Amino acid sequence: MLLGADYPFLDLFWTMIIFFAWVIWFWLIIRIFIDVFRRHDIGGGKKTLWIIFVIFTPFLGIFIYLITQAHGMAERDVGQMQAQQEQMDQYVRSVASSGGSAAEIEKAKGLLDSGAITQAEFDAIKAKALSS
Repeated sequence: MLLGADYPFLDLFWTMIIFFAWVIWFWLIIRIFIDVFRRHDIGGGKKTLWIIFVIFTPFLGIFIYLITQAHGMAERDVGQMQAQQEQMDQYVRSVASSGGSAAEIEKAKGLLDSGAITQAEFDAIKAKALSS
């Protein structure tokens, strides 16, 4: 006998909905705990009260936190993402090359055309850029 015959489609569908709701619920709890602990605008006492409130009255605690603190959560998320982006940009700028041999030769050609360096200096710069 097939296993699916004892467990109809709607029961399977309902089980999937319950499972995903359960996962989302724990995701919300973890997300709120992370937000509470990374906040700098409240002290340790208020953080403790929020955690106790969420643990002992989970539905009420989570919904009240989301209703009252959603705007602040979004601002903290955006601030964290901007800080991470700035760190990434600084890292990329620090390790990025200046454009390679072609850019060095182009700068040297500009200096040669303006008369700042001689043809011999240009040739030396070009040879050095091509060798590295």
